[in-house]
Amino acid sequence: MSLERKTALITGASSGIGAATALKLAANGAKVGLAARRTERLEEIVSQISRAGGQAIALEMDVVDVASVEAGVSRLAETFGSIDILFNNAGLMPLSDIDALKTDEWHRMVDVNIKGVLNTTAAVLPHMIGQKSGHIVNTSSIAGRKVFGGLTVYCATKHAITALSDGMRIELGKKHNIRVTCVQPGAVETELYDQISDPAARQQMEDLKTQMEFLKAEDIAETVLFAVESPRHVDIAEVFVMPTQQAW
Repeated sequence: MSLERKTALITGASSGIGAATALKLAANGAKVGLAARRTERLEEIVSQISRAGGQAIALEMDVVDVASVEAGVSRLAETFGSIDILFNNAGLMPLSDIDALKTDEWHRMVDVNIKGVLNTTAAVLPHMIGQKSGHIVNTSSIAGRKVFGGLTVYCATKHAITALSDGMRIELGKKHNIRVTCVQPGAVETELYDQISDPAARQQMEDLKTQMEFLKAEDIAETVLFAVESPRHVDIAEVFVMPTQQAW
């Protein structure tokens, strides 16, 4: 399905998978709303898209703040006339063992990784329901399929996104012609690891980089493009994307 005249909203778009996907969708004809808190980074990507002949706008958005989300969604719809694709990509991964009791990090992960998806979905859904079409793509993880030590709370949030995605697909597909895709990457080279404050957990991730070639953000962008360009009658419900050298 062509992305020409389609509008995509991407959260967590200032770096990593979000930024790579914004560039990829814009290069394939979509108009893109890039949402994140770091507006200076967003403006740089918007300029890059514009220089390449695409259309994009920067949306200052904190997915935890409902008013911020609703304002960004309204601005995107007013600018481009529709919202056809939502990529719920904003997320945090400050890993630590449960007995480290980093409770602030736990709550922040729940707020961003789960509530952020709910907030953005709730703001976009009325537009998709009204136009009787749409495609929601949620970023889960290998951690949404398997539990790892040191990632317990993160795994819990990503298991929630995997379950939410399947439930959304069941409820929205036949009734509203809205497709839902859950993307579940393995190890990806992004800024996500910069959020790890626990030294042991950070070293664990650094050691992992010496054992395999991580996926690149562009690999996941290609996956998202594959899902949203699939024929209208096809819903790529789940995509499990792993580095060749990663068993789990």
